[in-house]
Amino acid sequence: MSAEESTPTVEAGEVNAARLRTAVSRLSRRLRPTAAAGALTATEVDVLVAAERQGPVRLSDLAGFTGLNPTMLSRLVPKLEAAGLIRRLAAGADRRVCRVEATGKGHRLLERVRSERNDSLSRRLSELDSTQREALAAAVPVLEELAELLLRPTPPPANGAKR
Repeated sequence: MSAEESTPTVEAGEVNAARLRTAVSRLSRRLRPTAAAGALTATEVDVLVAAERQGPVRLSDLAGFTGLNPTMLSRLVPKLEAAGLIRRLAAGADRRVCRVEATGKGHRLLERVRSERNDSLSRRLSELDSTQREALAAAVPVLEELAELLLRPTPPPANGAKR
């Protein structure tokens, strides 16, 4: 079967969700590795990003933001702390609860990571023709809106069927 035969026909204006998800995932994976991150794994960078954006944040909330289980997170936080990228903060009288936040060193590392990723993407965008760049520029606000929609609870199916 040829590639054309295996590609389902899409009506004008319809978006193939699987194809969009795959394309976005591939872009994300290909932009993740950076020299600036050094020996940090992509997951460790994700934890640092979440600590920067949400911090100071409780570890249980950080686990939710990053999609990691608490056991995995409890292994990563000490490594990031030892590297001076995050710091633990006592959370009031309850010593069992702590919060973490990115340090100045963590912020500077993330600035370098973001800069490297932006530079890499900009170089590749310049290889596209103007029509392709215009199409991407028009799609950015829609993708931003879709990202916000994905944060909301999923509404029940319109036909009343159970999920």
